[in-house]
Amino acid sequence: MENIENKMGRIHSFESFGTVDGPGIRFVIFMQGCPLKCKYCHNRDTWEASGGTAYSVHEILKKAKRLKPYIDVSNGGVTVSGGEPLLQTDFVTELFKNLKDKKIHTALDTSGSLPLTDKIKELLKFTDLVLLDIKHIDNQKCINLTGAPNTNTLNFAKYLSENSIPMWIRQVLIPNFTDEESDLKKLKEFISTLKTVEKVEILPYHNLGKFKWEELGVRYELENVKSPTDEEIKKAKNILEI
Repeated sequence: MENIENKMGRIHSFESFGTVDGPGIRFVIFMQGCPLKCKYCHNRDTWEASGGTAYSVHEILKKAKRLKPYIDVSNGGVTVSGGEPLLQTDFVTELFKNLKDKKIHTALDTSGSLPLTDKIKELLKFTDLVLLDIKHIDNQKCINLTGAPNTNTLNFAKYLSENSIPMWIRQVLIPNFTDEESDLKKLKEFISTLKTVEKVEILPYHNLGKFKWEELGVRYELENVKSPTDEEIKKAKNILEI
């Protein structure tokens, strides 16, 4: 108990009854800190690693325990999201180890944008599912959109595939940014090389997080970008065959 009492992580917020970040009802933990600078980020206030509130693994486990009846009946679990949870790998690993001891399903929502280290590989041993957000399949467009290349993300996906770790692939559909037909076909081709993809999701862009940028006094770069239409979403899904 002493170990998990002392293992601390910086948390942005919690969602007690999440239904979109993995199977069943999820207790979702949004970690603080992110290395990317996505122009469309709806959690702009998670970027600074020094923000949020410090919690111990023990405190998080107590919160999860209260929701376990709902988690169990729905075949749900705990999802760690962000920000970018891989920035706090030691904390998430200790949390996932304890959740696995309690037979609670673990999911990691990540961009996979950090270099694949031994510590990250250790975390993945206790991860039942990875929700992998491929920001853009084209490297240069990814740099323009997020400030970073997609090399680590694609390598991360390949590692998951090679090591039999289930994943859901996620693509945010942003008109004039990620909806180019040739890019979606390239994404489909890449996904077809992966062996452990259980699901591919299109997440329609929205600007509901714009107010967070404004509160921080930062200009929202996609000011005039509209959400994709139903027809645009349908077209993307048809290209990806989902």
